[in-house]
Amino acid sequence: MNPANPTLSIIASTVAAATPLIYAALGETVVEKAGVLNLGIEGMMLVGAVAGFAATLATGSAAVGFAAAATAGVGMSLIFAFLTLSLQANQVATGLALTLFGIGLSAFVGHDLAGASIQGLKGVEIPLLSQLPVLGLLLFHYDIMVYLSLAVLLAVHWFLTKSHAGLKMRAVGESPTVAHAIGHPVILIRYLAVMFGGAAAGIAGAYLSIVQTPMWVEGMTAGKGWIALALVVFGTWKPLRVVGGAYLFGGVTVLQMYAQGVGLGLPSELFSMLPYLATVVVLVIICRDPQTILLNQPVSLGHSFHPDA
Repeated sequence: MNPANPTLSIIASTVAAATPLIYAALGETVVEKAGVLNLGIEGMMLVGAVAGFAATLATGSAAVGFAAAATAGVGMSLIFAFLTLSLQANQVATGLALTLFGIGLSAFVGHDLAGASIQGLKGVEIPLLSQLPVLGLLLFHYDIMVYLSLAVLLAVHWFLTKSHAGLKMRAVGESPTVAHAIGHPVILIRYLAVMFGGAAAGIAGAYLSIVQTPMWVEGMTAGKGWIALALVVFGTWKPLRVVGGAYLFGGVTVLQMYAQGVGLGLPSELFSMLPYLATVVVLVIICRDPQTILLNQPVSLGHSFHPDA
């Protein structure tokens, strides 16, 4: 942070605030591109947050914490995948149940962790570059997970638009029946997509408990999982737009904090709801043009598929 330059501080804070949203939203983008709608991001983030914090507290290693969070997220996602892909349960209802389960499980597991603190993850100091007057603060002082989120963005964008495996997955999302008819393993592809989404959500939750706080607080995601879901629609299932939306939401979040600090004499609850209100307004504007949604939304999104059907 640079208190002498509020603009640079706001931009730097925006990047940090957007990072967990980027992981969760990119993971859900891949899941939905495969034709699966997982509304359990909030629950997976919370389980990832408590697992990541507990592992970091026990080992002193943030890398172990993030690995544990990703593993926990995958475990939660496999519950969802088994119920919806193997047992053909309703995806919407199962996703909501997964969120409720994650909220309760994280509260139970984290009961004895409340009040504990960890060292957290520090920013990466790049020789010479980090000392640059303006660019040093804007580009070269973040923690490694911020840079990794951009690498994940590029990887997901390439996977969905350039790779043969990504083309198969998009075919499954558009028409699983046709994809199955030409020999694609629809269920396996959807399982892998859901697992990736779970790992990304777990990492997103761990970023909150290892980097941003760093401590465990019950319900610390505060609705960010739902925002990540909204960002997928906001970005019309395109990774670059999804990340742009994450930075927009992160900016609104930071600005409302600064507005509270200035002391405008308005209730703090009003400022706290601004990021969510902004998200709803943007979604309403986007949905006024149904062609934008219809052209990019996977045709089979939320629809069950069984090879024997």
